[in-house]
Amino acid sequence: MYYSVMTSTTLSDFRAHQSKILDDAQREPVEILSRGSRRRAVVVSPEFFDRAIQALEDQTDTHGAAEARSENGSVSHQELMAELDL
Repeated sequence: MYYSVMTSTTLSDFRAHQSKILDDAQREPVEILSRGSRRRAVVVSPEFFDRAIQALEDQTDTHGAAEARSENGSVSHQELMAELDL
């Protein structure tokens, strides 16, 4: 799930209402801004973070497998697993 629009709040508002903003971040990412528009952080739920990290790892694994196939023409399952540290 990709969020093209997310809630934004200022750093001072975040400091004043941390609990509410952390609750909001369980439903959608919350962008923390300072000096009006400078993006300082994005707060997300642990589940969102875990899914994002897993997606990046999956993408890296897929890219590594494709690269290995193109290098030698063929790679054994054992070689691929070793290269991907699996």
